[in-house]
Amino acid sequence: MEENKSAVTFDRRQFVQLLGAATAGVAAFNLVGCTDTGTSGGGSKADTITYAQGADPRALDPAYFDDGESAKVSCNIYEGLYRYGDRDTTVHPALAAELPDITPDGLVYTIALREGVKFHDGTDFDAEAVKASVERQLEPNLDPDMPYATFVFGCEDDGYGVIKVDVVDPLTVQFTLRTPSASFLKNLAMALAAPIVSPAALEAQGGNISDNPCGTGPYKFVSWTKGAHVILEANADYWDKTRAAKTKNLIFQVIPENATRVTALLNGEVDIIDGVDVSMADQIRGGGYTLFAEDGMTINYMAFNTESGVCTDVAVRKAIAKAINVPEMVDVLYGEFATAAISVMPLWMAPFNKNNQPIGYHPEEAAKELDDLGITQLECITYSNPRPYNTKNGQVLAETIQGYLKAVGVEVNITPYDWTTYKSKVQTEAFDFCFYGWTGDNGDPDNFMNLLGDQNWSMNVARFNDDDYRALIKKGLETPEGPDRDAVYLACEQMVIDKQPWLPISHSKNLCGVNPAIHDFFYHPTGDVFMWEVTKDA
Repeated sequence: MEENKSAVTFDRRQFVQLLGAATAGVAAFNLVGCTDTGTSGGGSKADTITYAQGADPRALDPAYFDDGESAKVSCNIYEGLYRYGDRDTTVHPALAAELPDITPDGLVYTIALREGVKFHDGTDFDAEAVKASVERQLEPNLDPDMPYATFVFGCEDDGYGVIKVDVVDPLTVQFTLRTPSASFLKNLAMALAAPIVSPAALEAQGGNISDNPCGTGPYKFVSWTKGAHVILEANADYWDKTRAAKTKNLIFQVIPENATRVTALLNGEVDIIDGVDVSMADQIRGGGYTLFAEDGMTINYMAFNTESGVCTDVAVRKAIAKAINVPEMVDVLYGEFATAAISVMPLWMAPFNKNNQPIGYHPEEAAKELDDLGITQLECITYSNPRPYNTKNGQVLAETIQGYLKAVGVEVNITPYDWTTYKSKVQTEAFDFCFYGWTGDNGDPDNFMNLLGDQNWSMNVARFNDDDYRALIKKGLETPEGPDRDAVYLACEQMVIDKQPWLPISHSKNLCGVNPAIHDFFYHPTGDVFMWEVTKDA
């Protein structure tokens, strides 16, 4: 029987009006001449490609960031032992000469390295460089500001991961793990934590080379003007001539406002933009520009604070979730460019249970339960920049959910922050719920489900601390690929539904606007942009 929702349903006209108000009023931004800023050697217009994104990198040392803006820049400067396929997440040798030799017990990985590779500072790449890059991210050297280290390399508290790195000889390195790990090889191809950095640069810069990065990749660092742009130039001495940079200068421009990035693209001031607001897709296509739109490995979600405050009670979390019409919200906010989420993992990733039954939209139940629980006000923090998984930005999403909750008698106070600030606030601020998202790094289910098992609150923003869940994560890592491993992650999916630390919202398409003069651009499923093969007409 269909229930009467008239008393509590969020009026759709108010919803659309709210959305319009939240996305209006963007100020103009002058980018005239930005593609010439700091480039070396002059040359034609085709010598420089400018890529505009919505936020500044957090850092340019791969051990010290966990955000896509940093990774997009850094993946062109650095390389790891392995890399992904140009269009997928299959694993291929990069700085490693071949795939690893793995002992039958799955605990020891012996890796032969490429000969003759040099870092941008002219020093040699070798096994000692691998050891230095990884060991600084292992206990007891691990810096609390290294957010991805335990996610990639594990730690003793989790009971899995790398115990030690040994130099067998100058061109052979050996990793010893605590337990077998089905995802470890994929982790070594990530753009975060795994890339190899120059030991000489590390020593010269006190262990953090964010301000003057030095890798082995197809592009070299030139300069970084914080809040404005990062400038790279082609590495003329790059070791792999088949993958050498085809364009001399590469600029990553920071333009926070969605509409301003589109204007810059249409005016020819930048060549590629990401974080395209779906409402501007027709404007891009209508202007004769290309709209890149591919399914991403993404999840856009609302995270409840399970550590402190009223949302430590699962009954409160579920009552709040019942107040929100996720399919309606996703349709209005993102249209054809996103799918309502019923799981943490994207619908096309295995293992995925298409019969998952999230809590659903039951506003009358929500109103009664929240009233019975004494919930009349909630505190929310969010981000003000667009994200690959949420091109409307977190404030629009928060205001939309604010409307749903107001309709069931709950007031929501929203505090927005710019993305760089927000990354710190989710670890330190008091809140009842916040907004976050994820772009998968490696195509492995652990890379999604382990977010709620991580003990670093910059990753696990719900602060979900559940021993049973962590035991499942450990089991999933130790179980070989196949049905038994799939069953572990299906159990993780069900636990997220049952305990509701998140309200999954949507899986997005990756959207970029591209000047038709640009050729061979591809936004990788990992959210990285490997620019070595991209060219531009003069």
